[in-house]
Amino acid sequence: MPPSRTTPRFPCPVPPPWGAITLGDCTYPGTGESGFVAVHPEDPNIVYCGAIGSSPGGAGALQRYDHCTGQIQLVNIWPEASLGIAPKDMRYRFAWTFPIVFSPHDSEVLYAAGNHVFRSRDEGMSWEEISPDLSLNDIARQGPSGGDITHENAGAEVHATCASLAPSPHRCGEIWASTDDGLVHVTRDDGKSWQNVTPTGMPELAYVGCVEISPHDADTIYVAATRYKLADYQPYLFRSTDGERIFESINGDFPGGEFTRVVRADPARKGLLFVGTETGVYCSLDDRQSWMRMGGGLPVVPVYDLKIKETDLVAGTHGRSFWILDDITPLRGLADGSYASRLFQPRTTVRTKLHFGALRSLRPSGVALALAPGVGGGIRTFRKPDGTSGREFLDVGENPPNGAIVHYWLDEGVSGPVSLAFYDEGGAAIASFCSDDSSLPVAKRPSVRPGLNRFVWELKYLGPEALDTRLAPARNKPLAEPRDPPAGPTVLPGRYRVEMSLGSQTMAAEFAVVKDPRLSTTPEGYRQQFELVRELTASLGKVNATVNRIRRLKHRLSVLAGGSEGDEHGLAAKAKAVAEKLTAVEAVLVDVNRESHRDVLRNPAGLNDTLLALISTVSVSDTAPTKPAVAVSREIMARADAEIDKLEQLAATEVTAVNRLALVREVEAASGG
Repeated sequence: MPPSRTTPRFPCPVPPPWGAITLGDCTYPGTGESGFVAVHPEDPNIVYCGAIGSSPGGAGALQRYDHCTGQIQLVNIWPEASLGIAPKDMRYRFAWTFPIVFSPHDSEVLYAAGNHVFRSRDEGMSWEEISPDLSLNDIARQGPSGGDITHENAGAEVHATCASLAPSPHRCGEIWASTDDGLVHVTRDDGKSWQNVTPTGMPELAYVGCVEISPHDADTIYVAATRYKLADYQPYLFRSTDGERIFESINGDFPGGEFTRVVRADPARKGLLFVGTETGVYCSLDDRQSWMRMGGGLPVVPVYDLKIKETDLVAGTHGRSFWILDDITPLRGLADGSYASRLFQPRTTVRTKLHFGALRSLRPSGVALALAPGVGGGIRTFRKPDGTSGREFLDVGENPPNGAIVHYWLDEGVSGPVSLAFYDEGGAAIASFCSDDSSLPVAKRPSVRPGLNRFVWELKYLGPEALDTRLAPARNKPLAEPRDPPAGPTVLPGRYRVEMSLGSQTMAAEFAVVKDPRLSTTPEGYRQQFELVRELTASLGKVNATVNRIRRLKHRLSVLAGGSEGDEHGLAAKAKAVAEKLTAVEAVLVDVNRESHRDVLRNPAGLNDTLLALISTVSVSDTAPTKPAVAVSREIMARADAEIDKLEQLAATEVTAVNRLALVREVEAASGG
């Protein structure tokens, strides 16, 4: 299982701190390669897993895993021997992937289903049978999977069992069950009686892989089925709006040949449906009639199950992978039927913090084999045709975007430009990005294309003024490219507004940024950190601006000194002397002997390096700064201000004097003197 902190204790998803999900971030709750998994609603350390074919215990291997101890307990419903025994000769039949699910009304009630439905009230220590055989129970299809030749039976091909089990979230005691041989049943009295409610349009021997109860209406039921094992590759999707009596096909314009495994209804937007097929995921915005294939980087792969967690859509695939579509908010917005240009309200964003060493080995192109010091994982970085940098995650999972996800829809006739501006709760501007701003990296320019567009704001204020590399002395070309310039401080938890400007039209939406739910940092602690990082960033900007100014002045002085033939006024000597004083200030602010951005060990650091280090020290975690960090920051910023004051004095006196002397020389030269 990949890490998930979306539990009552940690209600918001927080990704691992390495910039990717490694195998070391995962746990192994059971030994099954494909079985159902049920996590205890009140204690995420307790997990139940189906593990047929990879576990001792006999028929219907069911494991209870305790993360606190790392131990697995076998809690099979009926642990009789099963290897080499035909399903017809066993007391109960369990499919390779048999349903396991907790009651939505009582966290101590666990259900599991073979050809019967079973219930446990004591964490699997005992089970009671609460249904008759719900399958067709055709003995002819319950022989050894190897037939008369080998008589092999390992549990993978057991037939006539339940494929799906769905307790109603609306009505206690109502449970829906479907089978792998074409039947659908329901009980409304907690298993005392069951009714066969199979849709009349259900084809014979269909594998009914999913029953989905609408989160919005207790009487609206969706069913997905397939007959691909019988060479029938058509989709089979049904819906009932009266609780069971009439099921209608909702295939609509669903493409033929796309057989259907699972259907899920969005819990937030009525009418928004998702279907997993043999080749991907489809969605409907109108509850049944029209369907569209979803892209988003999902490969052509069988999708066996879908789960909607808050605003994310999670797909489990036959390739033993999890794929997550981050933020389905725009699909919920489009369900109103309007396709005019619009800005969607961003979802609540969790302010997260990566490990300080995360992804430091990444370069604009090439393969990095470590995510952070001591944390293995491969990521290949490459340049895309549009100039942006892409990443291929080789043996690790991809983190969700680290920032606020802003979605907007552009009509077919829109050509841009598009600008996005972010403001705090008081209306003060934080940052803005425009699609035609050539000074921005391509990745930070909002895209302009018809349909859905996505922009990720990293929750940062603008960074400090940078050193102008064109003014620096000529150096050998470095072998490694420089890192991105530092950003400004991260925004505080609170309310924010994004405005999208499109021609004369402006649209706005508000959203929240919340703290990592695992942290105990107080609002005052966040504020103290923010204020100090903002001061350090401003000081670094002043240092860089001062160095740029010094280098421009030195260039001017070198021109004056070089053009002083005769030099009866002593201009060259005076210009050189002033330049040396400017260099003395520059050498305190930056390392003037540095040959490249990686050459940091041979000479003392400049004040700009010290300020950068202090910014990292203060912001490496989401906590208030320590008193020593505050004290050193104040001292270094004061030293920077003192050096900047020295420049101001030099500029007002000696630089001005040299300029006046140069002006006198120019006047004399013009008058023939």
